Amino acid sequence: MLTELEKKIVASIQEEIPVTERPYLAISKKLGVSEETLLETLRSLRDRGIIRRFGATLRHQKTGFTANAMAAWQVDENRIDEVGEKMASFKQVSHCYRRNPTGQWPYNLYTMIHAGDEASCRETARKMSKAATVDRYTLLFSRRELKKTSMVYFPTDEDD
Repeated sequence: MLTELEKKIVASIQEEIPVTERPYLAISKKLGVSEETLLETLRSLRDRGIIRRFGATLRHQKTGFTANAMAAWQVDENRIDEVGEKMASFKQVSHCYRRNPTGQWPYNLYTMIHAGDEASCRETARKMSKAATVDRYTLLFSRRELKKTSMVYFPTDEDD
């Protein structure tokens, strides 16, 4: 069971988080608790497995990128961490994660590449391939941005 404070904190982070130097301070002020209390509560929720993932949504077009490609890589499982770290280190990459391959789709590592044009995305993928010594990959280009929404576990008055 969650306390009322924990529910309020979960509700506050399921909304857009302010883009400031100290976003948790802004959230804590809105909730009427200290920043340290907010952070301790978030750590506790994470440690208890209640919060398993905390992610950010990048709205590519609003950042000035006009080309975005999801690169799907086929990586030997014994190299997945090493390759993932190398690929995630590229400044053009915003996402890097592993998924289980299927019979029809053998790719198990994914990176989201952002650039000014498709040729630059392809060039970044080529450099990543060379740096990680992984040559089996495909690029899937974004053609339009679909609406992105987050899960809402505890609705707030602002959700109406």
